[in-house]
Amino acid sequence: MNIAIVGTSGAVGQELLRVLEQRNFPVKELHLFGSSRSAGTSYNFKGKQIVVKELQHNDDFKRIDIAFVSAGGSTSLEFAETITKHGAIMIDNSSAFRMDDEVPLVVPEINGEDALNRPKGIVANPNCTTAQLVIALKPIEDITHIKKVHVATYQAASGAGAAAMKELEEQYRELVKGEKPTVSKFAYQLAYNLIPQVDVFTDNGYTKEEMKMYYETRKIMHSNIEVSATCVRVPVMRAHSEAIWIETERPISIEEAREAFSKADGVKLIDNPNEKEYPMPLGLEGTDPVYVGRIRKDLTNENGLSFWTVSDQIRKGAALNAVQIAEYIIKNS
Repeated sequence: MNIAIVGTSGAVGQELLRVLEQRNFPVKELHLFGSSRSAGTSYNFKGKQIVVKELQHNDDFKRIDIAFVSAGGSTSLEFAETITKHGAIMIDNSSAFRMDDEVPLVVPEINGEDALNRPKGIVANPNCTTAQLVIALKPIEDITHIKKVHVATYQAASGAGAAAMKELEEQYRELVKGEKPTVSKFAYQLAYNLIPQVDVFTDNGYTKEEMKMYYETRKIMHSNIEVSATCVRVPVMRAHSEAIWIETERPISIEEAREAFSKADGVKLIDNPNEKEYPMPLGLEGTDPVYVGRIRKDLTNENGLSFWTVSDQIRKGAALNAVQIAEYIIKNS
């Protein structure tokens, strides 16, 4: 396949390079695109240096089969027609097309078949927190319908990109030296702090990030599931965590849940509280699964279950999921 990555210099673009190589994706030619600032930069892929070309409205995508686009919503909207007009499949990591009725929103373990119907030639990658959530919900949904979800997210700096990760490191260094910390990527200092806001607030008091989890979960799962989220930025470098409470149509035992999670595609169970074994961001960075632990009955609801998840959102929430979409399309086309 002739493959393109748009937005190569960003955190997700760099992870795409790694994931394509690690999974031995069938790449015939790889073309890298970026802004005028990153044009001319070169990156290694399978021992070969590839130079980034400036993204322009031309015929550079004429021979491209699949384009992974991770350069922000405005770029996706502006260049979608340029990228797809010659038949390239655009797998988009931004929020630009997620709720477009003519664009499938896909997590392959949940609804991979949706990726085969692409009226606009585009497949959307969900928000990272949503991808992590639905992977964990699917094993339970397969047992009995989930009616309601309450979720609190603990989102790492990496969710805001490479510059945000660098800023968190800088803040700790500055604070140790007694200097005033640099605050640019977030509304407040993140080091030694929690910020209960991810994205901008909407009229109902929820942030856009929280509303994405509501709408995207329903679209991916083809479900009337209700989702109420609180999204929090935490001073973790990489890998998001989520505390999840669900209400199902019938009660589910802890044993049923553990068995379902242990057999689920894309899930790894770490749930041995007696030995203090449960998922944590530390040490799980750079890995593929959604890790599940702390499974317990909800004390306030007979049909309720509570559990904890951790996942590297740059991988499953972005780069890995995008590559898995491409793999599904290739396998089933």
